[in-house]
Amino acid sequence: MVAPVPAPDAPGGVAGAGCGAAAGGEDRVLTAANVVTTLRLAGVFVFVWLLFGAGLQTAAATLLAVLGATDWLDGQLARRLHQVSRIGKVLDPAADRVLVGTAVIAAIVHGAVPLWFGLLTVVREALVSGTVLVLAAFGARRINVLWIGKAGTFGLMVAYPGFLISHGGASWQHPFHVAAWVAGGAGIVLAWVAAAAYLPPARAALAGGRAARDRREGRDGTPPRGSLGAPGEVGG
Repeated sequence: MVAPVPAPDAPGGVAGAGCGAAAGGEDRVLTAANVVTTLRLAGVFVFVWLLFGAGLQTAAATLLAVLGATDWLDGQLARRLHQVSRIGKVLDPAADRVLVGTAVIAAIVHGAVPLWFGLLTVVREALVSGTVLVLAAFGARRINVLWIGKAGTFGLMVAYPGFLISHGGASWQHPFHVAAWVAGGAGIVLAWVAAAAYLPPARAALAGGRAARDRREGRDGTPPRGSLGAPGEVGG
């Protein structure tokens, strides 16, 4: 999944890694990373059609597992090929949110997961996404993605294909059902713990963003960028 705060890059932020070589080229649209992200988004629609249109539950679950397993691929390509782009920074997290949301809602409608479990997942995703938007709107600095959040997302992306493939009465489906609950139980706990753990760094990122904005505007007692005088002096 994507960094919690898609705010403008700051020194030391997550997006700074590997971006130096991409400086000046972030307006690119056609990159290998963006192609992968677009294919993953298209795969979401294929997943819905397989599950509800064609009625191919196992094929849909398999595709969902592949889409979840390739979550890291576009980000790795962008960094390793120095193809970080502005549209990719928006498209990648958007694809992740669409994938998770679609998987959860589809599994609930299909009857593969209990409503309470699906709601726990959806509400958590909504809270995280809402927090991202609020922090970005207030100019917060980027914050690092916590490993516990990645682990929680991974657990859930293992669980939902497992719930789908095990939905039925065949004896071979039982082990998948057990594995789905193990991964899903651990994933949902870690996901909510991560949501709480993001609060302190989110507050610090918000304070850092405000401090940087104040420095740019000269409200912290230092002259604004580009001014010629010291505080209290007439420039020029």
